[in-house]
Amino acid sequence: MLLTATPHSTISITELILAADPIVKGVMLLLVLSSVACWAIMLEKSIRTWRLKSDVKALESLADGNGEAAQADGLVRRILAAAENEAADGVSRGEARSEIRARLERAMKQRFKGELESIEAGLPFLATIGSAAPFIGLFGTVWGIMNSFTAIAARQDTSLATVAPGIAEALFATALGLVAAIPAVMAYNHYAVKLGRSSQRGNAAIVEIAKTISRPPADAGGRAGVEPLRAGKAF
Repeated sequence: MLLTATPHSTISITELILAADPIVKGVMLLLVLSSVACWAIMLEKSIRTWRLKSDVKALESLADGNGEAAQADGLVRRILAAAENEAADGVSRGEARSEIRARLERAMKQRFKGELESIEAGLPFLATIGSAAPFIGLFGTVWGIMNSFTAIAARQDTSLATVAPGIAEALFATALGLVAAIPAVMAYNHYAVKLGRSSQRGNAAIVEIAKTISRPPADAGGRAGVEPLRAGKAF
């Protein structure tokens, strides 16, 4: 007797998704939307951390005496404005240099911290997806395998054709979970490290800027003034 080989039928990804169980479809949709949201957050963080890096460099230039306050803009200008307000208030109250310096550091660091916190928005979502997506995909995997066993029981048949659809959708849900989780974890670690380094560098520069602003002019009788800011010269 001659045996004739029958070609294996192939199923496209679209057909696999459309034929999947409604629960598995929901898992897949959730993971796809989560992945899209993660990539949108990553794009936004890339732009904002690039700007933050430029602002921190500008702060360091001011701290080193290589920059000009008059040319500052963006975050640096807002930080200097907060310092100028505090310096003027300290002078009007007749406070000592050490008190004004503490005021300046606190005001500038608070403004810098607010900027960092605004950039950090969205990172918790990346962390959540990075930790939860594999388990969401695993739920779809378990559900798909359950469907395979249900098909075996219903058809009284253990052939590959019976169990393949359920196993295929289960493995696809697992893959989607990893596709969503891996970039999210990598991005979270990357941006967390970058923000941490920028925070250290920015706060160190702020300390030096506060020292310069609170330095009393020769004719101020030992009191600090705001002349370094208003002069627009290098600190």
